[in-house]
Amino acid sequence: MTFVPDTATLIQFAVAAVVIAITPGPDMTLFVGRTLAQGRAAGFASMAGTMTGVLVHTTLVAVGLSALIVASPEAFLVLKTGGAGYLLWLAWQAVRHGSAFSPEKQAGGSPSLTRNWIKGIAVNLLNPKVILFFMTFLPQFVSAHDPHTPGKLFFLGMMFIVVSLPVTVPLVFMAHGFSRMLRRTPTVTRVVDYLFAGIFTAFAVKILTTQTR
Repeated sequence: MTFVPDTATLIQFAVAAVVIAITPGPDMTLFVGRTLAQGRAAGFASMAGTMTGVLVHTTLVAVGLSALIVASPEAFLVLKTGGAGYLLWLAWQAVRHGSAFSPEKQAGGSPSLTRNWIKGIAVNLLNPKVILFFMTFLPQFVSAHDPHTPGKLFFLGMMFIVVSLPVTVPLVFMAHGFSRMLRRTPTVTRVVDYLFAGIFTAFAVKILTTQTR
């Protein structure tokens, strides 16, 4: 198939994708936090949202739109400001609502899977580091002179999701098990609230300092 890279390229890409998947980031922080707050379904919905964002980024790279965004200082400034602002809002929500990540307070409710999915998309799409990553990472595995470059880029983006799942799915199951302890220890729950707020704030600062070059 013309859109599938050669075996050596696929192996190299798979190894790189696994390393990237185990590196903590806003996406991982979000779906682990949602799992602690609302259970596995919410965690998987958030994860599905981040994976949907990956598909969008892959498509943009394949058609070249991301290059235009990165090349425009004004557009990039708006993007990273919006992304950092959204992460800071999530951090504030965790602190403001007390046990916002507490499974105890969420147990009686019916969390919206759609809302968690949309939140996952937002965190992923509003992170300029993801754009920069796909702009610099994917093209390394495809020749610029290959007439099938768009198809191969999209294939690699899909492959990135498949390779990431064996790493990210167990995190949701582990977080779900950890939530049982949180039900018995409210103090630990509050510490987790501030922990996630601090992590999101740190990522927001890193996003604001991201440069296109």
